[in-house]
Parts: sequence; C-alpha cells; structure tokens
Amino acid sequence: MVVLRLLRTVLWQSVCHLSKFSVYSMPCEVKPRFVLLYGSQKGQAQSIAEGVAEVAEEHGLVAELSCLDHSEKYNLEKENAPVVFIVSTTGDGEPPDNALQFVKRIKKKTLSTDHYKHLCYALLALGDTNYANFCNCGKTIERRLQELGAKQFYATGYADDGLGLEVVVDPWLDGLWKAIKGALSKMTSDRTGYLKGEAGDSPKETPDSSIPDVQLNLLSITDRQNCELVRASAETVSKLGSAASSSASATQTAVSDVKPASPAGSLGLAAQSHGAASVSTSATETQSGDAEVPRVALAASLTRSLPPLSESSLNVPALPPPYLDVSLQEVDTTEQIVGPLNKETLHEVPISRAVQLTRGDSVKTALLLELDTSAYPMMTHQPGDSFDVFCPNRATEVEDMLRRLGLHDQRNHSVHISLSKNTKKKGAQVPPYIPLNISLLYLLTWCLEIRSVPKKAFLRALVEHTEDGVQRRRLQELCSKQGTADYNLYVRDPSLSILELLTAFPSCSPPLSLLIEHLPKLQPRPYSAASSCLRHPGKLHFVFNVAEFPACSGRPEGRRGLCTGWLFDLINPVLVFPGKAESSGRAALPKIHVSLRPNRSFRPPSDSEVPFIMVGPGTGVAPFIGFLQQREKERQENPEATFGETWLFFGCRHRDRDYLFREELEGFVSSGTLSHLKVCFSRDDQEKKKKEEEEATNPTAQCRYVQHNLLLNSQHVTDILLKQNGYLYVCGDAKNMAKDVNDTLTEMVKTELQVDQLEAMKRLAGLREEKRYLQDIWG
Repeated sequence: MVVLRLLRTVLWQSVCHLSKFSVYSMPCEVKPRFVLLYGSQKGQAQSIAEGVAEVAEEHGLVAELSCLDHSEKYNLEKENAPVVFIVSTTGDGEPPDNALQFVKRIKKKTLSTDHYKHLCYALLALGDTNYANFCNCGKTIERRLQELGAKQFYATGYADDGLGLEVVVDPWLDGLWKAIKGALSKMTSDRTGYLKGEAGDSPKETPDSSIPDVQLNLLSITDRQNCELVRASAETVSKLGSAASSSASATQTAVSDVKPASPAGSLGLAAQSHGAASVSTSATETQSGDAEVPRVALAASLTRSLPPLSESSLNVPALPPPYLDVSLQEVDTTEQIVGPLNKETLHEVPISRAVQLTRGDSVKTALLLELDTSAYPMMTHQPGDSFDVFCPNRATEVEDMLRRLGLHDQRNHSVHISLSKNTKKKGAQVPPYIPLNISLLYLLTWCLEIRSVPKKAFLRALVEHTEDGVQRRRLQELCSKQGTADYNLYVRDPSLSILELLTAFPSCSPPLSLLIEHLPKLQPRPYSAASSCLRHPGKLHFVFNVAEFPACSGRPEGRRGLCTGWLFDLINPVLVFPGKAESSGRAALPKIHVSLRPNRSFRPPSDSEVPFIMVGPGTGVAPFIGFLQQREKERQENPEATFGETWLFFGCRHRDRDYLFREELEGFVSSGTLSHLKVCFSRDDQEKKKKEEEEATNPTAQCRYVQHNLLLNSQHVTDILLKQNGYLYVCGDAKNMAKDVNDTLTEMVKTELQVDQLEAMKRLAGLREEKRYLQDIWG
C-alpha cells in the first residue's frame, strides 16, 4: 500500500509538472485557416466560393468565407493567413456590385507600396472573352495587390464563360489545396525563423515544393483557336481529367453505379478527401448493342455516350449539400398576383406601337416597340441609356414543369421555404428574391429562371434522384471532368433548359427544394433605348430581333427566346408589317413592366464639337438612332453652333430585307446630322457577280462587314480617335462583330502609326481608359 501511494504521488507530480507546458506540448486540434473572399454579380463566383468552403474541411482546412462587400467580417490589413479571391466581371469590365467598394478602397492613391506586404493571396477571375476587358475586375484587383506589396502563392486562373468556366476552374481548384497548404507551411516556417531570430538559419525558399508549379497558359484560355480545339476535343478534355484524377488522393473511391443503388451512398462521397468521386462504370453493355452491329450505327447524343467516355472512370463533383426545407400548404382563397412583386421600383407602361422592321423573308425578325411613358414624367432617358423588361416564364413551360414535378394539382398551394436545421452548407440562406406567401404557380412563373442552363453541380445533384442506371451514368458523365466536351456540346452550347433535361431523363424526379436551391433568379432583360426624348417626348422606342433556338439533341422542336418570344406574342395583334398602313381601330394596348437603367458612359460627347464614330450593324444601330435624333434637335435649336463630324458604320444581310431605319438614316445624311453613312450588305446575291467583277479595280466592292468599311476609312478613323480626341461607340454582337472590329482597329493603328502589335493594343487600351472607346454589346 505504501508503495502504491508513493507511485500515485510521483505520477500526480509528473502530471502537474507537465500541465504547466500543456499549452505548448499538446497537439493542436484547430485546423489551419484561410480567408475566402468573393465578388459576384449573378451568383457564379459566389457559388464557386461556397463550393470551395464546403470541401475545405475534407482537406483539413477551415475557410472563412465572406463577400467582399462585408468588410466587417475580414481585415486584410492584419491578415496573416492565405487569402483566396474569386471574382467575376460585369458590364464594360466593371467590378460586381458587391465588390465595387473593395476595389475603390484598394485603389486609393494614399496607400503605401508596402501596405499589403504581409499578404499572401491567390485569385480566380471569371470573365467572358466574347466581351471587352476580359476578367478586368480580377486583373485590377491582382495588379493593385501586387502594387501594394502582396505576394502571390498560386498562379491566377482566368476562366472564360464563353468557352466554359469549368475548363479553367476545375484544374485550378484541383491545385488550390496543395497551394494553400504549401503557403501555410512556408508562412509558418517564416514566422518560426523570425521568432528564433536566426536569419542565417532560416529555411530557404523552395518554390517547387511549397508552391505548385502552375502553367499560366493552361489557366488563361483566350486564344480563339485554342478555345475551339478545347470545345471540340472530347479526347483532350478526357486526358486532362484523367491527369487530374491520377494526381488526386489515393483515398478516392471507385464505385459501380450501373444499378440504381442507395442514393446516399452510391458515390461514396463521405470518404472523399477531394470532394469528388471517381466513378468506374462501363456503359458499354447497355449502349453498344449487339457485337455484330457496325459501330457507325451508334451516335452520341444528350442521353448516349460512346467510348472512350462510356468506358472511362469519372471524376464527378462533390454532392452539393441540400439546405432548404420546402412545403406546400393548401389555402382557402388564393389571391391571384399578376406581374413582378417589386412594383414600387417598376413602371407599368403600355405598348403604344409595334412595327416589324424586316421583311417576311428576312433571316431574322426585327421589331420596333414604342412605349408610352407619359404617365411617368420622371422616367426621362438619355441617348445611350437602356432599360429592363420584366417578363414571366412561358405559361406552357410552367405547366409542363408542374406536371413533370407531379405538382400540377398543387399549383395554387402556398410555398413555405425555410433553412434545413442540419445543413452543412456554409452561408446558407433562403433566396431573398423569393417573397413570402406566394403560390407555387407564381414561384415558377416570376421567381425562378426555369430556362437557365443547369450547371454541373445541379446535374450532380440530379444523379441522386434518378432511378434508371443508364440515365444515372449519363448524368454523371455530363457533370464529370471527362465529360466536359459532351456537357458543352449537348447542354451548354444549345442552352438546354432544366425542363428539357428532365424530359430527356424521365427517371429523374427531383424535389421542388432542389430546383429552388439550384435555379437562379429570373432576371429582367435589358434593351437599348432607340429614341431621344427631344424627338419623341413621353415615348421610349426599342428594337430587338426575335431570338430563335433551333432543335437539337434534347430539344425536339425549336423555341423562341424567353423575353423576345413573349413580347412577340404580346404585340402580335397590333403589329404593323412593312409596307402596310397602321390600323385606326386597333386592339387594346398591352402593358409591360420596365425599369430604367441609366448608362453613365455610353453617351454622346458632352462637347458638341468633338467628332464621334458609331459602329452598329443589325439591331446594334438602335442606340445610335437616339444619338442622331438628339443631335438633329440640337442642331435645329442651335443653328449657329459648331458640331463635330459624325460617322455611322452599319451592316446587314440584304439591302431590301433588313436595312433597318433606312429612310431615317438617309434623312440624317440629307439634313447634315450624319456626316458619313457607310453601309455594307453581306448576303446580297444580286450584287455578288458585280462585286466579283469590280474587286480587282474597286476595293469598296469587297466590303461585306462593318470592319471592312472601317479598314477602307482607316486614315479618317484613326485621325479622329488619335489626333482629334474623338469617340468610338460599338454596339451589337459580342461574339463575332465586336472582336472583329477590335482586331481591325488594332491593325489600323499599327499601319497608320507604324507601330507593333503591342503598342497598337496599348493605344486602344488607352482609349478605353479615357472612356473614348465604348461598347454596348451582348452575347
């Protein structure tokens, strides 16, 4: 007993002695942290950031997620952990609304060059090469951080929505975790060396081991030819995904998913350290048919894949955690709500006139609508302004969606949405754009964008609600890295909607909550004003082509654009066709909800003596009609004033079918309002032979597009822009026209100034900075 008591005493003293040092010697259970900041206009950057935050714990890290606007939640001035930025770009290269104040703060000239010398950062920028100033917000933030002394620990990714964000985002995210851990390790080593005060013995920098060697050219795909190769080559993308798979953690699980297994465990995601599952399943048996049938008889489609994809192991995204509880309750009386709820910020105005500008045999149907805004004296627009049209989802598609969800009988039930108590989604919230006490019918009509293209995360979630094994496998392929080419070809490029996707996969039965979690807010559609208040007081004109989406795999029949199709149906009873007089006894005037969107930069020069050039083929001419109407009135009211030259470069397919505003434009020339009108027609067969004969002696015969006419007038255009401080405005298609115009301008500057490509690009960039090269373009 004495010996036992003595042993207890010795042990207790040892424990007491050790407890004095327990803070230093016990292993720390706190996971390393990093700061994750996002700036997002339409939710894509936010969604990616939230996904990063959700899988961070699987990598042994804690992500402190914040919106850049919430400056009270982070402090970069004192931050000693790695910081990851994920930001998009909006408008003409501008920051998203929720990143605008942050950008303004870091651009202050009073900040010293070592203001962020302690900061270690990585950045993912989202943009679209179809628009000017690709990823400009991300580039602005990165440039400024480096000017203020911040150090980059991982190569910046420039993701192109024109090609597919995942082409850059997926490999960038794959390498992010190693980069963060390397940065944490290096920062810890640096701090340890500093605390020891042994500068001579401090660890040497080992960039190869602590910071991943990331090839920037793999992360910034801006070359158009490369983009097309990536878009078209399934093999290339498959290899890229396989490479990412082989470098992933060995803990990834390969599971067979041919049969409809248990939804919760079918992909083994709980055990994944990288938040992605490797699905090893061959679809050959179910898709290849009899061995004697020639392979040529098979064709890939939305619902069918071919080798090598159908035989590949797949890397699929992590399953997005559900976060909403949704219930439907029957109500005694349902108040029928018509139109958007935020009517206090909108104006309901009648359509007083509707005219078809193109002939019936034109490839596109262009319409001019006149809105009567006289009831709203404060709704005064300026040339260059645009406005939003709030349209509902198509009634037939809403009905089809209700039937597809099995909820048609509950269409008038009240929708109640709340956060799930046990959700693992960080920053989860009930969508703020969904009001209280609305019916299911109203939710699908006015709140959710049911025409939106489902993202890969949405497809991943749909897998869990798909019974048929073949269909499950195909959805896994479409959301996988290896299936990127198929996703682009069959889902993204044809703008396939969720309803069309569900129709193609009949065994998929998602709950209503999943749609609310993944479908974005129904956005208003912007249109450029095509009139001046000086010419048409109390009126607002706008022009648009009725968008057409052709039939494709997954869409048996073509369909019209959501808003343009709705407007066309709405005004069809009162539509005036070319060459026909307006009827005196017209039907009742339809009304639409609109909201003005002032444009602070896309305006005519404030100094009337400054010359300006307008480039607007097709409906891109719309804002310039307002410009010229305003200029004409100003000339009439100030006959003694001096006005600078005005140039308009217009183009269309056929002179007699789609030459929009022909009489009005020629009238502007006759009155002297428009100094130079340069028009080209790209498809006129009648003039084709004549052009071929004239090409050898007359270079103007080769003009098919607006950029050709710009080139023919190169000296005048460059003189106005570079010597007379003139302005250039471009409006229209972003995907082709705006790029071609910019490339042509670069060549013109090179030739006229005798400078190289880089210097020419710098000159044009300077014009953009000075707001003298402005664009109003769309995809």
